[in-house]
Amino acid sequence: MPFLHLLILALVQGITEFLPISSSGHLILTWSALGEAQTPATEQLVIDIAVHVGTLGAVCLYFWRDVGSMAGGFIKLLMGQRSPGGRLAVAVLIGTLPVVIVGFLAKDFVTGALRSAEVIAWTTLIFGLLLYAADKIGLTVRRLEHLGLVQAFVIGLAQVLALVPGTSRSGITMTAARVFGFERAEAARFSLLLSIPAILGAGTLAGLDLYKLGKAQLTSDALLAMGLAFGSALFAIALMMAWLKRASFTPFVIYRVLLSGLLFWMIYGGGLTALQ
Repeated sequence: MPFLHLLILALVQGITEFLPISSSGHLILTWSALGEAQTPATEQLVIDIAVHVGTLGAVCLYFWRDVGSMAGGFIKLLMGQRSPGGRLAVAVLIGTLPVVIVGFLAKDFVTGALRSAEVIAWTTLIFGLLLYAADKIGLTVRRLEHLGLVQAFVIGLAQVLALVPGTSRSGITMTAARVFGFERAEAARFSLLLSIPAILGAGTLAGLDLYKLGKAQLTSDALLAMGLAFGSALFAIALMMAWLKRASFTPFVIYRVLLSGLLFWMIYGGGLTALQ
């Protein structure tokens, strides 16, 4: 695969994975714009897995203290000892259960029928406006230590909606957290921690599919894409967290509205039939 294509795919995945603008939607559109029909499906799957592993590494590195605390807390919990880290680990696990169950049952439908520019256009707009409403209405009084297990489960239920491309996993979970009154940076923090098992699970399922096809080897292209996605994701996380400590989600909402408008023009106005 040309280096430029790898660079574009890695940057798109790395930058959009944790921003509330939908990485899956952007990745689908990027493959289409680069000429999806010319790239074998197995090669696409290898690159998709690679860039997701890269972003997974980035979030684990950025939140290494939280990850370490959860790991240690979970071990203590197994020994009958409670700790803040253990409670956070349980909250992440509870928040992950809904998407694991629904994702397993509806995997073929999500990866097939819903991968269209029209679906992405509508979900980009609708859930972008929902994020704006939640951000304006929601209070900013709660931090992650105030997160209850019921709240974690409801945020996990919201995450199920992200199986539809264009919704944005980070966007919908941040929306739910803002409805519960969590500070913007804290909503983003839990959303990113919740992404760890979600990305790991999705990558594992995709890897199993690839293994069944007999083409599970890592290529130099995949390794390069992984590294590029890691770097761009780490930069995007740091930038977003710094922004949300002092400002709102409005710029992301504006971007989503503009993107959906462009897609509507392409689809319904005949601006670019290649995306249909």
